[in-house]
Amino acid sequence: MRIRKKLIVLHTTFSLGLAALMFFLLRPAIQDLVRQAEAEDAAYVLGTLDVASLSEGQPRGQREIASGIVLRWGAAADLNLSPRAIASLQRAGDAAVPLPHGGGGQGGRRGGPPGSAGIALPHVSGGVYYVLDRRLGGVRASVLRLDLLLLLSMLAVYFLIAAALEIFVLPRHVYRPIGRLLRADLAVQQGDRSRELIDPRFMPQDELGEIMRSRNRSIAALRRNEAELARTLAELERVAGDLKRKNHLLENARRNLADADRLASLGMLSAGVAHEINTPLAVLKGLVVEMQERPDRPLPAARAALMRRVVDRLERLGEGLLDFARVRTPRIAPVLVADLVARALELLRLDDPVRRVRVDVRIFPGLTVPCDGDRIVQVLVNLVRNAAEALLESSSADPTITIAAESIVREGSTWVGLTIADNGPGIAPEVLATLFDPFVSTRLDAKGTGLGLAVAEGIVREHGGVLIARNREAHAPGPGPKGAEFEVLLPDFGPGRAPIDAPMSAGPATPGPGGAG
Repeated sequence: MRIRKKLIVLHTTFSLGLAALMFFLLRPAIQDLVRQAEAEDAAYVLGTLDVASLSEGQPRGQREIASGIVLRWGAAADLNLSPRAIASLQRAGDAAVPLPHGGGGQGGRRGGPPGSAGIALPHVSGGVYYVLDRRLGGVRASVLRLDLLLLLSMLAVYFLIAAALEIFVLPRHVYRPIGRLLRADLAVQQGDRSRELIDPRFMPQDELGEIMRSRNRSIAALRRNEAELARTLAELERVAGDLKRKNHLLENARRNLADADRLASLGMLSAGVAHEINTPLAVLKGLVVEMQERPDRPLPAARAALMRRVVDRLERLGEGLLDFARVRTPRIAPVLVADLVARALELLRLDDPVRRVRVDVRIFPGLTVPCDGDRIVQVLVNLVRNAAEALLESSSADPTITIAAESIVREGSTWVGLTIADNGPGIAPEVLATLFDPFVSTRLDAKGTGLGLAVAEGIVREHGGVLIARNREAHAPGPGPKGAEFEVLLPDFGPGRAPIDAPMSAGPATPGPGGAG
C-alpha cells in the first residue's frame, strides 16, 4: 500500500475511533441527567397529589394524571419492585424514593411510559405502594437531537482535520519530500547527474530533511570517489603506457646487448680459433714451402708424420667447434649411473693417459638419473680424459681418479650428483673463473682444442643441470687428498629415484683401461 493510502487509513481510523469513544462516553451521562430531571419532577408532582383519593380505595391500579405522568399503586409484586427498592422504601419512612431506571425491577417495569423515571412512596396501608412515572418527552427529543448534532459535529471535525492533513500538511511535509527522494534516486539509476541531488531549498527541517541531506552528502562523496578513481585509472594508464614504452626500450636494449654479447662472443671465439689454427697453419705452411722449394726431393717421413699430426689437429679443432655450436634437445630417460660410467670408461680404454691412471668408481648400483645417456657419456669422457692428462703432467706418485655419485637435496629439489676428482695439482686460480669459456685454459683440454669443457658445460645446461669445477683443498680443507674436482648436478624428477639416504658402498670395480678397478 502506498504511503498516502496508509496515512488516510490511519488518521480515518483514529478519528472515527475517537468520535465513537466520545459519543459512547457522553451519551450515558446525558441520559443520566435526563432521568435525574424526570425523577426530580416526579417527586415534585407526587408531593402535590392526594394519592389516597386518586386510588379510590382500589387495591391496585394505575391512572394517567397528565401527559407523561402516570400514577400506579398496588403490592410490591404488582409494581414489580425489586427487593432493594422495597428495602429503600422501608428505610425512608414517609419520604419518596427515586427508583433506578424508572422503578426497574428485575424484569423491567410494566405500565409506565417507556424510558421514564419513577418515584415511589412507601405503603400507606395494607402493603400498598405508590409509584409515579414521569417522562419528559420534549427533553428526551432534545437530547436525541443533541446526540445527532454531536455525531455530525464529530464527523465534520474529522473531515476538516482530514482535509487539512491531506491538503496543507501531508503534501508539503511528507508526500512532496518523498517524491523528491524517489525522483532523485531514479536520476541516479538513469545516470542523470544534473538531477541526482536534492535542492537544499526544498529540504524540510525534520527527519525527512535529515535523510535528504545525508543522501546528498553520500552522493557527493561517491562522485568525488569516482572522480578520484577515474584520475587514478588515468594515471595508471599513463604509467602503464610509460612502462610499456620503457619495456619496449629495455627489450630493444636487451636485444642489442644480446646481439653485442653474441658479437663479442663470436669475436672472442674467432680470435681463439684464429689463435689456435695459426700455429698448425704456420707449421703446415712451412712444410708446403719446403716441398715447393725442393720438388725433386721426397718429403722425409718425419716431416710427413708432422704434417699428418697438424692436419689431425685442425680436424679435431673443427669437430670441437661443431660440438660447441650444436644445440640438441636431450632425449630424457631414466639411466643407471653405473652404466653411464662404464660406457664412458669403455670409450676411454684405448686412451694412453687414462690407461696409465687408476680409476676408483664409488656408485650405488641402483642409482638412476633421467638424462640423455649418450650426451652425458660425452661429458664424462671429456672430464675423465682431462683429469688423466692433468695427473700425467703433474707426475703424481699414485695418479688416481675417483668417480662417485649420490642423490642429494638442495633448496628443496632432488638432484643426482656425479663427481670426478683427481689427486693432481688442481686448477690454477686465474683459470678457474673462466674454465668453461672456449680457448682460455692453459692446457686447453684433452683434444687440444680448448672446447671440451665448454661442450660439456653446454650439455649439462641443456639437461637443466649445473657443472661445477673447484679445487678439493678449497672445497674440503684439512688433511686428505688434494686436486681438482668436477661435479655434475642433474635434476632428478622422474620415477625410480634412488633413496636419498641410500648407503654409498663401493660397487663392483669397473676396470679402467689397463688399470686396476
